[in-house]
Amino acid sequence: MPKIRSHTLPSGRKRYSFRVDTGRGLDGKRIQEHRTFDRRSDAVAELARIMTEAGRGLYVRPSQETLGDHLDGWLEGVTRDLRASTKRNYEDAFLPVRDRLGGRRLQSISKADVEGLISWMLTAGRRRGGKAGSGLSARSVRLTLGRLTAALESAVEEGKLARNPARYVKPPKHAPREQETWSASEVRQFLGVADADRLAACWRLSLYGLRRGEVLGLRWADVDLKAATITVRRARVLVGYEVVMAGPKSRNGERTLPLDEVLVSLLRALRKRQRGERVAAGPAYEASGYLAADELGIPVHPEWYTDEFHRVASRAAVRRIRLHESRHTTCSLMEKAGVPVSIIAAWAGHYSGAFTMATYVHANPDDLAAGRDALTAIYRAEGSS
Repeated sequence: MPKIRSHTLPSGRKRYSFRVDTGRGLDGKRIQEHRTFDRRSDAVAELARIMTEAGRGLYVRPSQETLGDHLDGWLEGVTRDLRASTKRNYEDAFLPVRDRLGGRRLQSISKADVEGLISWMLTAGRRRGGKAGSGLSARSVRLTLGRLTAALESAVEEGKLARNPARYVKPPKHAPREQETWSASEVRQFLGVADADRLAACWRLSLYGLRRGEVLGLRWADVDLKAATITVRRARVLVGYEVVMAGPKSRNGERTLPLDEVLVSLLRALRKRQRGERVAAGPAYEASGYLAADELGIPVHPEWYTDEFHRVASRAAVRRIRLHESRHTTCSLMEKAGVPVSIIAAWAGHYSGAFTMATYVHANPDDLAAGRDALTAIYRAEGSS
């Protein structure tokens, strides 16, 4: 048991101190804590607390590190090998945390603080993407809480915290938005209008199941019209408000897809048109090499592409769906046509067929008629026997 020593100052006032082992560092050396108090009773109480917590493996050495500083270090490690867009998503998830708690000492954060953060986010945490001061969606709050919990768990593992104050905070309920998809007839109706558009080939590629960034990242060097194939190698995506080039989203993201005759014809027409635009523009033309480029050869902005998709869909008088739901539409229609899920997953660049089926294959009300017809045929067969 460490001894509590008394010291008499020149003024005659007494001080009480102790030195106690609290464990060993990563280098195997002993870690000691030294404390000094004005009253012996305070020294006795603190020594007992430290020894009890150290014996249970719960002792944490006091630190002035802020929560914001800890998040900086955690993000540096966890996002090192992630795509720039994914890294930005992690950083954005912590914006409300930094706003409310970032300057607080890490070791001062309590469960009540995290509960207060969640309540504030749900009622007044929005700063952009809508009315400032309104509440964020349950999905956004759950994302922030999940990443904060992971970051604080890391602090526990590193010996910065004894317990994770976010671990037992209940996330708000979130009902995922039902994905909307087009039927085959709606796709044909859309393409009937889209095929007359300057970027007809790009709209076809979006209905081929390519992600927005993949369509916008295609260069003519990725197109082989003789072999009738395209190779997806990269994507042009938004990171914050900046357009950047990114690698495949998954390990199966880089892939070569065969093209049908209509798409080959539209690609030939687009290439011919761009060559004509280059001659017409002269020195003002930017030879970017992208398929999705404007009349001066400048790659189109991702948000413009999304807005233009909705404008074309409006002209076609089809139901409004999100651009990314065209990808869901592709996978769903392929599944209904009897394409094996392993092929659909490879086509979409997914890492597994199970993910494709769970996330991208949907049934719409018209599809349920197929179930009715199947049951009718089964029950009639039963009744006739």
